[in-house]
Parts: sequence; C-alpha cells; structure tokens
Amino acid sequence: MKVNQVELVISAVWVEQYPDEQLPEFALAGRSNVGKSSFINKMIQRKSLARISQKPGKTQTLNFYRIENQLFFVDVPGYGFAKVSKKEREKWGEMIETYITSREQLRAVVQIVDLRHKPTNDDVMMYEFLKYYQIPVILVATKADKIPRSKWQKNAKVVRETLDFDPTDDFVMFSSETGMGRDEAWHAISAKMDQ
Repeated sequence: MKVNQVELVISAVWVEQYPDEQLPEFALAGRSNVGKSSFINKMIQRKSLARISQKPGKTQTLNFYRIENQLFFVDVPGYGFAKVSKKEREKWGEMIETYITSREQLRAVVQIVDLRHKPTNDDVMMYEFLKYYQIPVILVATKADKIPRSKWQKNAKVVRETLDFDPTDDFVMFSSETGMGRDEAWHAISAKMDQ
C-alpha cells in the first residue's frame, strides 16, 4: 500500500476514548524493545511518526493511527521488561485485554517477535492468549537484516515451533532497515480488512 495520509488520532486509555469510526483496526503487540515503532514507521514510510525510544516501555496508551482513511494501526504498550511498577503493568494488561477481547473493529493482531532469538515466555503467552480468543494473528519476525540470510529458515522454524504456530495465521519475515517483508505484511493486512 502506498501511504500518503497518516495521523495519530488519539492516545486512548479507556474504551470511551476509542475512535468512533467503523474502519478495520490492526493492533500491534510485541515485547517492549522488539521494534514496533520501527515497524510502524517502515510500513507507513515515515521517519518518526511512531516515537522510537531507547528506553523500553515508552508506549503507555493505545495509540490509534488512521492510515489513508482506510484502517487504523493501534499501537499497544509493549509487554516484557519495561521498567514500570507491577501495578502499572497490570493496568496496561487490563487495558490491552479489554481492547483485544471487546473491540469489534479489530481484524487481527500483528504480533512482532525478534527473528534472531527464540520467542520469550511473554511472546508465547501473548500468542496463546490471541489463539484462545480466536483473534487472527499476523506474526512478524523482525530484525532479519541482523542475521545472515543462511539462518533465516532455521530461526523461523524455532519461532514457529516455540509458539506452536498455527499455519492458518500469517508469518512474515521483516526488516525495518531494508524494508524486506513490507509488501508481504501489507498483503496480509489487506486480506483481513474485509473479514
């Protein structure tokens, strides 16, 4: 998809703040430092619409990005080791769970993992949570440019096996440096827009 028009519509915490539009939505979930912001910026071909931080846990709200007046990307707080209090993490967990389990406009969750490493327990829990609620998943294994091409398939196999990956979900190898996987990710998203 060629993206000309993008805007951050709202950073929401409560259901009442969600946009009142019927556009399809795609939530982006991943560990705090896995590169969600880089993924968003590469997908929409902007340098810095989504803030990239050296400090994990920067996203603390549900950020709704309207793209081409056709869909929303919804950036959710990263899970994992963000340096926030247990209470704060529980609050985020509740906010994410409420959104994912009750939002009718949600078409799929783009779960982002790091192709270089075996998925963490948090990654596995998130994937199992999505499967439990029968939410379609587009799994994006990013940072492919950081490992030799010869290891891609081996690492992808480890990711699939660790998550007990459902073959009906989409799997995309991605690099926000080179743009590899961008077209495949858009293709997977477009295919789910009308579902």
